[in-house]
Amino acid sequence: MKKVLSSGLILLLMLSACSRPDRESNPFFSEWQTPLGAPPFDRIKNEHFMPAFQEAMRRHKAEIRAIIANPEDPTFANTIEALDYSGELLERVTNIFYSLNSAHTSDAMQTIARDIAPILSNHYDDISLNDTLFQKIKAVYQQKDQLKLKTEQATLLDRYYQDFVRNGANLSASQKERFRKINEDLALLTTKFGENELKEDNNFELVIENKEDLIGLPQNVIAAGAEAAREKGYENKWVCTLHRPSWEPFLQYSQKRNLREKIYTAYINRGNNGDEFDNKQIAAKIAALRAERARLLGFPTYADYALDINMAKTPQNVYDLLNRLWVPALRRAKSEARELQQIIYREGNKFSLEPWDWWYYAEKLKKEKYDLNDEILRPYFQLENVCQGAFDLVTKIYGITFHERKDIPVYHPEVRIFEVKDSDGSTLGLLYTDYYPRTSKEGGAWCGAFREQMYKNGVKVLPLVSNIFNFSEPSKDQPALLSLDEVLTLFHELGHALHEFFSNTTYPLLAGTNVAQDFVELPSQFMENWALEPEVLKSYARHYQTGEPIPDELIQKIKNAKLFNQGFMTTEYLAASYLDMDWHTLTTIRPQADVLEFEDESLLRIGLIPEIVSRYRTTYFGHIFAGGYAAGYYSYIWAEVLDADAFQAFKEKGLFDQQIAQSFRKNILERGATEEPMVLYKRFRGAEPKIEPLLARRGLQ
Repeated sequence: MKKVLSSGLILLLMLSACSRPDRESNPFFSEWQTPLGAPPFDRIKNEHFMPAFQEAMRRHKAEIRAIIANPEDPTFANTIEALDYSGELLERVTNIFYSLNSAHTSDAMQTIARDIAPILSNHYDDISLNDTLFQKIKAVYQQKDQLKLKTEQATLLDRYYQDFVRNGANLSASQKERFRKINEDLALLTTKFGENELKEDNNFELVIENKEDLIGLPQNVIAAGAEAAREKGYENKWVCTLHRPSWEPFLQYSQKRNLREKIYTAYINRGNNGDEFDNKQIAAKIAALRAERARLLGFPTYADYALDINMAKTPQNVYDLLNRLWVPALRRAKSEARELQQIIYREGNKFSLEPWDWWYYAEKLKKEKYDLNDEILRPYFQLENVCQGAFDLVTKIYGITFHERKDIPVYHPEVRIFEVKDSDGSTLGLLYTDYYPRTSKEGGAWCGAFREQMYKNGVKVLPLVSNIFNFSEPSKDQPALLSLDEVLTLFHELGHALHEFFSNTTYPLLAGTNVAQDFVELPSQFMENWALEPEVLKSYARHYQTGEPIPDELIQKIKNAKLFNQGFMTTEYLAASYLDMDWHTLTTIRPQADVLEFEDESLLRIGLIPEIVSRYRTTYFGHIFAGGYAAGYYSYIWAEVLDADAFQAFKEKGLFDQQIAQSFRKNILERGATEEPMVLYKRFRGAEPKIEPLLARRGLQ
């Protein structure tokens, strides 16, 4: 503790000696005179963040001291509510900084992230390990039954008491010191893991010099490769990168098997190259520290600790779910592998199917079976039309509308902002959309928030939400045309955004997506169900050149192919879920050199076939080693059990049934974490979810 605090003081002294903006010029120290109080990104600079973090922590500490020093007996209002509304400036700075560090980072921002990580960790530990504060919370908690609290208030009280216990409040003094050190180390290690992952994504490039090596690639992929080469200063060459819109179509269509192998091998070895960005030791240290942290708190493993507050509750329940799906998924994957191998033989080849072959021959099989592939569909999925189609769908279901605003500052020229209005014309918040990949952006897609919904002095504070993607970019010859998977991703992230916009809770801790980890994906995956319904599909799938809607023939082909490759997709996902659980059910510390051996043991135990690689390998499994999904990657498939069952309500009553829609909004989307997730779900559906709709959807009956 003293060493960390001393390091923090040294850093503060260093910063005070450097030239920096004074308080008047730092936008974090004044009210924002922007529409809806949106962040003034045109004024926020990197040099503003560290002073803002420091001042925000100072204010937060003063607010906590005031709660502790209050001479009155602890009450729900002067302790729990006061605690939940404390730290407003720190929340603002943190939300904006980490959102930008994911969507538009730089070397300077990453340096700030490394510097601030241990300081923030100690700041929050100072609060959660403060025994005087905990005793006040405990005093209120012990009189809970006599306080006649509303349901949301009772949940908030439970959450704070539980959170303090889970963050070490009951530990001895020596245990608290060790607990602090573990948290500090984890803050640094998870930050470093994410940085390395981004560096690995950006460092690799497959440079193609001979036009003959482009054989099989669609023209739009070739054009994108040429543009990427020009940006890097290469003349008359083509570049393929590890950004998904680049490597995925290359694996699907390139006839050059050696090049497919090269880029696929690079992709699955991110963080595993024995260089400065290697993540093996970092991952092992993170897992070991989490295991130690859990044991300090009385849990046998980190998974037991993490799942205790989730719907799953125990590791065994997660394994039971995975096991129930694994057997039929693996059986189907083996069948698919045999079909792909037969194509290889029919073409006169003698080699065995390898992981870098799967995408290529799967596309051939889909064309052979269903006369369908992504390139046939792309012309109908122009980004602008898909985006508008998703907005129109939400309008039809919930009555809300989206209105573009061009008078609000953005953090990058490609970002667009929409004001979201309810059916009565009132504003629900702002949606920031950021569609294309760049070297300053992490891979994947996610929903974030610059500000979450809450009530402050009785006035509703509106959420500012972001949807971030890495979609196929437009070229000089054509607009951005999406793959079918990218279409589903757009609907998915909009579902998360709706969870934020419809949130109608009093307290920040319970608002929006601050729900159990295995419940948070329900609203997002729920939205995907509509994307390929024929009535919805025809509303947005129009050929970018002719404007003609997607023909019924193509819609039928999509329907016919809905179970195609489900064995592969389910198996690679489940393999990663097992790997996550295995890392976080460790009870003994394994040597750091054993990382790949541990991974091999995990995948061998479930019988993963060699033709398929786990969707995430340890060294680039950012969800669990740099994000918030540790012992929780299974959440996607559990949420799919929920969303498949929930969508049945619409299939039974009508695709746009207003009564069902309003029930989903009222009982799920508005309620945040104000009650137990299963209570909310049963209130909407009338019963616990059934797994059969999921099995049918994936063809795993």
